This record gives sequence, structure tokens and C-alpha cells, in this order.
Amino acid sequence: MEEEDPAANKINRLTLAYCVISGLDILHALDRVDKESVINWVLSLQAHPKNEGTLENGQFYGFHGSRSSQFQSNDSGASTPNGSHLASTYCALAILKSVGYDLSRIDAELLLKSMKNLQQPNGCFMPIHTGGETDLRFVFCAAAICSMFKNWSGMDWEKAKEYIISCQSYDGGFGLIPGSESHGGATYCAVASLKLMGFIDEDALSKNARCHCINVPLLLEWGLQKQAVDGGSQGRSNKPTDTCYAFWIEGVLRILRADKFINKKALRESLLTCQSKYCGFSKFPRLLPDIYHSYYGFCAFSLLKEPALNSLSVELGLTDVAAIGLQSFGL
Repeated sequence: MEEEDPAANKINRLTLAYCVISGLDILHALDRVDKESVINWVLSLQAHPKNEGTLENGQFYGFHGSRSSQFQSNDSGASTPNGSHLASTYCALAILKSVGYDLSRIDAELLLKSMKNLQQPNGCFMPIHTGGETDLRFVFCAAAICSMFKNWSGMDWEKAKEYIISCQSYDGGFGLIPGSESHGGATYCAVASLKLMGFIDEDALSKNARCHCINVPLLLEWGLQKQAVDGGSQGRSNKPTDTCYAFWIEGVLRILRADKFINKKALRESLLTCQSKYCGFSKFPRLLPDIYHSYYGFCAFSLLKEPALNSLSVELGLTDVAAIGLQSFGL
């Protein structure tokens, strides 16, 4: 087996930290971390404009994924101070909420005003202010950020809704962009975003549900078909089951209040085949565990109502305790 390059995930340190902190929160184990140090580290990765006038330059003033993106250099060798990223910003705010930091201490108006620059004419979002791809992942990040701040000035949610609708495929699932193959992660991003924006009711399967902007019956059929014969969840048709998709698919069905149709015993048994003797979870059975799949394994078990695990706010990707703000930590 090749030795993993230790620098390979350097730019994703904030994302990995999100998996660790939120995972510990699910496990009721946040007492094992120094919350003040976590808060100070996350806040140190925030981008700040030099002055009010720089807000008009189209840049996004969110959070950097790591020190390497915070101080990267351009071709001339000059420092490029703002490489903040929409996904990193979602992870930063999620970490802060998990450890009980009061988000009102962050200048939400500034962050959201600059985030609106990332929304494209078709309603989608770029993750950075220049040169980024656009797809449903970043619509979800934007919706979750607005939800955590309880301030929707950072996006035009009607345009975002129309973009999401355009990504639903003929089979009921959602692709990352219009016309692409249905995918478990993309479908979660679409459905969670609509839920956060208030376009999906609690009784989404009811004939009287307010939102049928998407084809819910076809989506339900697609989601239920993603539980494979081994009990696990597939991200796409004809693909092997994978630990992380147990959350993406089960999460979609939970939002639709359709998780009662899952064979939970079979899903649980499938997930356990990916649990390592080293205590984490791997992508497939008999592989080494990793942070990403361990976290989404914990999420899946939380949705399966495993005893002693914190419950999840599925559409936000946090525990209910963190999402509601019952934890508090003052600095």
C-alpha cells in the first residue's frame, strides 16, 4: 500500500476538523477537546476586508480551509490574502456552533453581503470569488450558512430553488448540475437546501404538502432503490455500497419522513462490516478507516437511533443540540 502524502489534505484541514468536532459531538465526547483553542483556531482562518470599499471588489470574506490557502502566492510571488471558500465557511460555522460559540459575534452582514457575490445568474453558487466550479454542493453551503446565521440576505433563494429544480433527473434523483447523473451526495444537497429554505414541509409525502416544486414520489422511489442487496447504500445506480452514502441517502429519506421504509437492520449490519478494529469506519469492508467515513458512519448510526448517540439536525449536518444552540461557550 502506498504511503499517503501528509500534505494531500492540508488544504482541507477545516473540513477534517468539522468531521472530528461534529463526530465527537454525536458521540457525546466534546469534553475531550479544548474548546477555546478550537474557537481561536477557527476564527484565525476568517478573511477580513481591508476596508469597507473592498467589499465591492466581488471577493468573498468567509473562512479559509487552512493556512496554505490563507497565504498562497500568485504567479508573481505576491501574497494573495483571500482564498476563502464557501465549503470551508460552512465547516467553520458548523464547528463554532458545535462547541457553543455565539455566532452573533461574527459580522454576519459583511460575510453574507460578500457571499451574495458568489451566486450566479442561474441561481447556483461558486465556492470562491474567481475560477471555481458551480454545482449543488455550494447551494447547500450557502443555504446552511444563511440558516445558521438566521439571515437570508446572502442569497436569492427563489433563484436557488429554480436551479435545484433544474438538477432533478428523469429517475428522481439529483445531479450536481443540470443534466448530470443522479448522485447521493448531490441529492442530499438539493433536498437539504430546499428544507432549509422552507420549500419542503414536514409532511412532504402528503398529497396536501405545500411544496411539490420537485417530483417527490419519483425522488422517493429513487432513494429507496439505493439500498442494495447487501443492505448498504449506493451513491449511484450499479455502484458498490459505501459508508458515507448511508448518511446521504438515509438523510434524504429522513427529511422526506420516509426513512421508515428502509430496512434498518440490514443497513446497520452492512455498516458494521466497515467498522475497523481501530474503532473508525472505512469506505468499504477490510480497508483502513479514515476521518471522513468514520464521521458519516456515526451520522448514519445516529439516524438509525443507535443508543447513546446525539440526534442529528439532518438538513444542517449538525447535532440537534448544536443546531438549536443549547451548548454555550463564552470567550
